[in-house]
Amino acid sequence: MDHHEHSHAHAHAHAHGNIDTNNKAFLIATALNTGFVIVEFVYGIAANSTALIADAGHNLSDVLGLILAWGAALLGRRAPSHKFTYGLRGTSILAALGNAVLLLVACGAIAWEAVTRFSNPGAVSGLTVSIVAGIGILINGASALLFIKGSKSDLNVKGAFLHMAADAGVSLGVVLAGVAIYFTGAHWIDPILSLIIVAIIIISTWSLLRDSVDLALNAVPNSVDRNEIETYLLQLNGVKDIHDLHIWGMSTTENALTVHLVMPNGYPGDTFMNETMHTLKDRYSIHHCTLQVEQGLAPHETQLV
Repeated sequence: MDHHEHSHAHAHAHAHGNIDTNNKAFLIATALNTGFVIVEFVYGIAANSTALIADAGHNLSDVLGLILAWGAALLGRRAPSHKFTYGLRGTSILAALGNAVLLLVACGAIAWEAVTRFSNPGAVSGLTVSIVAGIGILINGASALLFIKGSKSDLNVKGAFLHMAADAGVSLGVVLAGVAIYFTGAHWIDPILSLIIVAIIIISTWSLLRDSVDLALNAVPNSVDRNEIETYLLQLNGVKDIHDLHIWGMSTTENALTVHLVMPNGYPGDTFMNETMHTLKDRYSIHHCTLQVEQGLAPHETQLV
């Protein structure tokens, strides 16, 4: 009979400074963009510009995306409970996925509007369009800068950053279209630029969608090298083999790992387990470890009776 011993080691790295910074970024960006949606919609009607109205709708989807991401960031700070034993960290993954879907839906709406305008362009006040869209570049660009630091380590924040950066790009396209219409009267320029911008947004959003779907399906996060971890565990003193190695993202910033260590000499002691746990955290970004020690044969070995 095989003998089993268990060690459940936790290593949580909380960056309260980053959480507070991201919280302020969400608050400021949501307030700025909510105000701009209202202004853009009003001036879109006044200028008879479907481009501004469509952009206002796109900005509204971004505001909803910001609220979604902000809510997930706050929920992720909730302590574990009897029902949600990992807390609500996973909401950040759902928010990142939701943000990607919102961006693609918004792209579809903009593309549809652009195509229909080829056949029914309508008269547009190019100067008004350019001025209002120029304000949009400043607001969305400033909002994107608020998230640029956090986007490097948090997929949820990356989703918010992409939203704002994409919006700044859309606003730039609207500015160029307004200027071109003002000087040339060629209304067909606007839908062409809109379609180009849509293509750029889709390309930039694809990685966010792919990564968030991977995390939702408990895939090994891109920031973690499974082969390196397996090599590290196998070279540990006393480890004959490993099996049932599972690595997944608990959230967009925290990773978990479970593994069975086959150690014929038995439990190696708390010092060994603690050192292994800290190495996994510091070197391989594993924040929550469950290490199970087993004596006896590895699952793939056979024994003649």
